[in-house]
Amino acid sequence: MQTTLWILIFFGTFFIMEFMAWFTHKYVMHGFLWHIHADHHKKNHDSWFERNDLFFIFYAAVSICCTVIWSEYNIWFALPIGVGIFCYGLAYFMVHDIFIHQRFKIFKTANSIYAKGIRRAHKIHHKHLGKNDGENFGMLIVPLKYFKK
Repeated sequence: MQTTLWILIFFGTFFIMEFMAWFTHKYVMHGFLWHIHADHHKKNHDSWFERNDLFFIFYAAVSICCTVIWSEYNIWFALPIGVGIFCYGLAYFMVHDIFIHQRFKIFKTANSIYAKGIRRAHKIHHKHLGKNDGENFGMLIVPLKYFKK
């Protein structure tokens, strides 16, 4: 029974993170913490590291804290929450930072309908260089209008 709950909590956390990514992006990154996120839209720096990466570090810290809570206080459900956050972060990093923004030059030749749709949707978001007017959606849930041949 506990294994089933562990799996449900893990997948529930993973999919809740999709909502959290959308919410954080729309209301926090394009809201009161725009000054941190702005360098992701305006490449006016020479560094590989962006201030925007602080959001990734925040969620990594939350994941680590969940793992520590599981380890130190034996609160079993903290581990699947921490692992769910970690796995979402890894998937997000692979799709957003590696596949879309090519921070590492791999996945350049991926040209499936899904790959093109994800790139097209993200490009439309990035055409707005300011705080307002950018379309917002998650990593996994992208409107179907972007998936065309």
